Amino acid sequence: MLTVNNISFAYDTKLILKNISFSINEGQHIALIGASGCGKSTLLKIIYGLLHVEEGELFWNDKKIVGPLYTLVPGEEQMKYLSQGFELQAYTSVAENIGQYLSNFEKEAKQERVQELLEIVEMTDYADKKVENLSGGQKQRVALAKALAKKPELLLLDEPFHNIDNFRRSSLRRNLFRYLKRNKITSVTATHDKTDILSFADETIVIKQGEVVTQQKTEALYQNPSNYYVASLFGEVNQLRLSTLGQKGDKEILVYPHEVKVDPTSTIKARVKKAYFTGSHYLIEAVCDNSMIFFNHQTILHAPETVGISIAADIVKKRLRINSAQYA
Repeated sequence: MLTVNNISFAYDTKLILKNISFSINEGQHIALIGASGCGKSTLLKIIYGLLHVEEGELFWNDKKIVGPLYTLVPGEEQMKYLSQGFELQAYTSVAENIGQYLSNFEKEAKQERVQELLEIVEMTDYADKKVENLSGGQKQRVALAKALAKKPELLLLDEPFHNIDNFRRSSLRRNLFRYLKRNKITSVTATHDKTDILSFADETIVIKQGEVVTQQKTEALYQNPSNYYVASLFGEVNQLRLSTLGQKGDKEILVYPHEVKVDPTSTIKARVKKAYFTGSHYLIEAVCDNSMIFFNHQTILHAPETVGISIAADIVKKRLRINSAQYA
């Protein structure tokens, strides 16, 4: 459905994106992740047709996306791009903003559509309120509903939940991606938040310094990250030498905090430095073999307590990518 072939882009002389290539199928939900400044937002603008590229090509259902130099109104008709700027009419109501581009010839159908979208973004009680009187998070929800109004084939989302309160963010995610799935709307979400990714993205594209590192099924990418950069985009991660774990060799493996267990029988010892309460557990910061290590624990541990820790052998084997017969 969407094909990006070897595109590069620069602002003046500063290269932002280099030789970017990937494809997305109809109905897929794709996450776009990477460190700040890696080019995620720029890539969304290029896909939508707001920025012109000199190198490479983009196609939407075999139709070439030509960019702003060849169109009177920049932006692809079958797509909607939700930027971080909202682009709302401040002095009109929430309902009027959402229905701005819907036909007035079928007023009843328009009202039903606006009502449906208000429910999706949980703004029903604010339908008649002027946008200028809304909070940043409320404006973001209105902008999302407005982007969905004409049922785009492709929805491009740039940090779509970052202004929204934590207590509402989870339900909004569920509402949105359930709606997109039901209506077979393809989406690309640029985000820093792993909770935008793990439960909702079919595949994830990782960008580093303007280049695509990988495109994989999200669950597989998380469970077996290829390098520290990829793993760190999902949160805290440990990079541990086998010797630290009491094994032979100088190879290093990547281990998430929840994969490190407190084990009183283990000969591998960690000295506690700090405990951080996260709600469901404590994130423990400790020192093991002169290296920093993070692990989860259900109860608080106090510095300078020393505890035994262990990592399941199957996790070590998987991260080393070797046959279990070779690793005893």
